[in-house]
Amino acid sequence: MNINDLINKIKAREDYSKVGMILCHNGVVRGTSRDGSPVSKVDVKADHKAIEAVIARQKKRPGIIEILYEVNEGELSVGDDLLSIVVAGDIRDNVIPVLTDTLNEIKALGTKKKEYA
Repeated sequence: MNINDLINKIKAREDYSKVGMILCHNGVVRGTSRDGSPVSKVDVKADHKAIEAVIARQKKRPGIIEILYEVNEGELSVGDDLLSIVVAGDIRDNVIPVLTDTLNEIKALGTKKKEYA
């Protein structure tokens, strides 16, 4: 996973002149779960069809030029990159909520994660 590769794909677009903001999310595997218990590794599965549906829906929102993502699947260790999302759009008022909504929907609908102590 390389978030800079995703950013460079956006910068290479013919319509890049419309972009005023690129906002990125880079999720990593934490050493503790939400309840504070230790985590040594996680197993991640992605439903790419569901993720693509989320992205298609979010790309229809005002001012959004592009949304790209990468998911690391399989057994991941603490500190490994887990999910990268890059949203490009015209102004922050449009881009920030789309990143938040895209992230929340991908985590809810497009990925499954099992933590191991």
